[in-house]
Amino acid sequence: MGKHYVTITGQNHYLGMKPFKVRRIVKLVKDTENEFDSEAIRVKLPYIGTIGYVANSCHTVFLGTCSAGRIYDSFENDTYGRILFITHSGAIAELVSKEEAEKEMSLDAL
Repeated sequence: MGKHYVTITGQNHYLGMKPFKVRRIVKLVKDTENEFDSEAIRVKLPYIGTIGYVANSCHTVFLGTCSAGRIYDSFENDTYGRILFITHSGAIAELVSKEEAEKEMSLDAL
């Protein structure tokens, strides 16, 4: 399976762009109770909570990235992403395995 990238959007409804840092690991969690989008995926950080959503509209998905709907069935309840790029209107993250995410998070704690 090749690399998958997603657009993170909706941050203006939370803390803006402040929590976003290049290489930061974020947790992607299915939002099964979202009444507006049955394929909604929250983007979360420990101790902060939700900081945005994986984009799921042709108006918000950056070219070359997958929508929430395209990755929704590729994981059980949650997965991880590594922030690669930050723009004025969103961020792009690469999907990473739980093992890779845990390894990077433990290295960041040093």
